[in-house]
Amino acid sequence: MGKAVEGYDNRTLENEVIRKRLLIDGDGAGDDRRINLLVKSFIKWCNSGSQEEGYSQYQRMLSTLSQCEFSMGKTLLVYDMNLREMENYEKIYKEIECSIAGAHEKIAECKKQILQAKRIRKNRQEYDALAKVIQHHPDRHETLKELEALGKELEHLSHIKESVEDKLELRRKQFHVLLSTIHELQQTLENDEKLSEVEEAQGTSMDADPKP
Repeated sequence: MGKAVEGYDNRTLENEVIRKRLLIDGDGAGDDRRINLLVKSFIKWCNSGSQEEGYSQYQRMLSTLSQCEFSMGKTLLVYDMNLREMENYEKIYKEIECSIAGAHEKIAECKKQILQAKRIRKNRQEYDALAKVIQHHPDRHETLKELEALGKELEHLSHIKESVEDKLELRRKQFHVLLSTIHELQQTLENDEKLSEVEEAQGTSMDADPKP
């Protein structure tokens, strides 16, 4: 093995290795250390003095490359897994959004149902209160019967009133006749008393005159 690589100096080689390291470096789980070891092994391999030492450094580089490839494959698998998880999370997120939208719709519908139930309950309470008031009053048939009975009673009372008024009118006439009779009787008595007084006066006058 030679002391230098044809077409490359040490600086160019290090830059190339660093670029490769940045390309294959995953989440930093030991990759930087492996790449550093690979660079050092490569430099030692380039500067190796014997074939055995070069072969040994070559085997170390292969081992380090295998580890890097394994790490990169692992990183790719983790990356693919993360992509699938992200897709799964997006799917779950969309499902959650749909569920939330459905829940909002259900909540809005429940609010409408609650308002409708409140109106129905209020109407039922008003109906119950009105029914209780109606129960305290007789029904139409009984009311008509009571009105008919009251009408008959009123008609009967009207007849009684007419009869009483007729009797009062008769008693008034009879009383008037009685008063007239009493007045006439009183006048007759007074006339009789005056006549008696006149007759007594005449008798007294005759007794007082002498006979011729």
